[in-house]
Amino acid sequence: MKLVSDPAIAKKIRKMNQRVRWQDPLIVERNIDQTRLVLEDSQPDNPEFSFLVIGDSGSGSHGGHNPQRQVAELLLPHHNECSFMLHTGDVIYLVGSSEYYQQNFIEPYREFILGGEHPRRIAYDQMVFKLPILPVPGNHDYYNLPILLGLASLTTLPIRGLLRSRLDIDVGLHGSGTGDAYARAFMDYLQAFQLPGELASHLDKHYTAKTDTGRCLYYEPGHFTRLPNRYYTFRYNGIDFFALDSNTFNDPLPLPKTKKGDFDRRVLEKRREDLEQEKLQIIENSAKLDPKKPHEADQLDDSQSNLSQIEEMIVDIDKQLATDKTIVTDTEQLEWLKQKLIESWNTAEVRGRVIYFHHPPYVTEATKWQQAQTLIIRDRLRGVLDAVAKKVGSLTQGRPLVNLVLNGHAHCLEHLETMDTGHADAHIHWIVCGGSGFSLRRQRAEGADLMETFGNENRLVARSHLFVGRNGQGSQKRRPYSGLRIDVKGDGQPKFIVRPFVAEWHQRQWHNRELEPLIIS
Repeated sequence: MKLVSDPAIAKKIRKMNQRVRWQDPLIVERNIDQTRLVLEDSQPDNPEFSFLVIGDSGSGSHGGHNPQRQVAELLLPHHNECSFMLHTGDVIYLVGSSEYYQQNFIEPYREFILGGEHPRRIAYDQMVFKLPILPVPGNHDYYNLPILLGLASLTTLPIRGLLRSRLDIDVGLHGSGTGDAYARAFMDYLQAFQLPGELASHLDKHYTAKTDTGRCLYYEPGHFTRLPNRYYTFRYNGIDFFALDSNTFNDPLPLPKTKKGDFDRRVLEKRREDLEQEKLQIIENSAKLDPKKPHEADQLDDSQSNLSQIEEMIVDIDKQLATDKTIVTDTEQLEWLKQKLIESWNTAEVRGRVIYFHHPPYVTEATKWQQAQTLIIRDRLRGVLDAVAKKVGSLTQGRPLVNLVLNGHAHCLEHLETMDTGHADAHIHWIVCGGSGFSLRRQRAEGADLMETFGNENRLVARSHLFVGRNGQGSQKRRPYSGLRIDVKGDGQPKFIVRPFVAEWHQRQWHNRELEPLIIS
């Protein structure tokens, strides 16, 4: 039984374009850049600032504890000292359903939302943020329910009743609507304007910021806090931030029709069959567990984690096995990123660059490091950076093209650094912040060094300097959930001080700790 369905990339792009009325004649007429926002700086004369980062947070309260709320409480004391919060995706589990925004987002982050003292009165599509929250969509924010499961859930609620298990799976009557719930929650949903003059009035009211690329959306904390698109950019105190939607350039190439391709296909088909059997066994075993007993509640927590993990692995295998699909890559977005990075390097006032998106190109979390999606994202990002380097190489003076890349998807906190990859993604710092609320995962047994084969050579391409994820066994099992505060220091070439905050669930109790800061320059 499939629990999730991942829509085709072409459908994701088409639906999201419709929601923001991409390149509508009225928008073109007003010379509006739909990929840019302006976030006003409260201290324009001070080049130093701070921001928060979370990711893969979107679960509710399970097994008597709520990791997401614990992380939110760790970050709250820094609320007034930080300029904004980035979210690396997977805002809502399991399938981005609108009915779970109340429990899985609004309640945990109520202090960050206008009217949060009465969170149940806040509609998910009417949120206004006191502290800017600037997300990118994750794969779960796009997932739909398979049709059969969706019909069954109409008569059997909640879904764990359908499965006759004790698993607390956050699935409602429907899925994300191919990202519709995410778009209504965070994006400027221009498709809603139907009456004559409505769209023009809205554009004239909220797209008032003037930049070198035309007019763009003016983001006003406490008043109007919408994003112009599923991918976008903004500049803050001389740092350019690029937010990407990696869900539309993560499709791996199909297996070749060769002997090796046929062999790989049989291996994947067997692996998929084994995973389906493992999933059914988890569901069957969970029916025997009592969530009121602490030890069995922990087992249910593990089962929920494993079930979600298996489902993602099956989705990745399905992407590789698909033979009748047309490969669609979001070339428009990738070309946009290339041009924006080139413009950034040719703008004197810009002193640094940060990219954030969901799927990490480099990661040592056990379930993600060899996924086909990981490898294709790495390949496509390299293509963009190589093209940028060709254009601006003389401007970099030996510095990496990007100061910092932030990702989610892998349920851990990790800091990696690329070595000489042979590409323009060399010597970049990568932070995976995907452990802010949903089931944590372990580091791979192979350890911290990532190797890649180039011809006949096996080369070290990245090394993990820090990994915070699930560890230990039995009564010594630890689940350290995390969020970040990043301080940008210096008035010239920036230094990034990354401060991890950890809420660890161990022996049915919470233990908070702050790790040593990471210094990235």
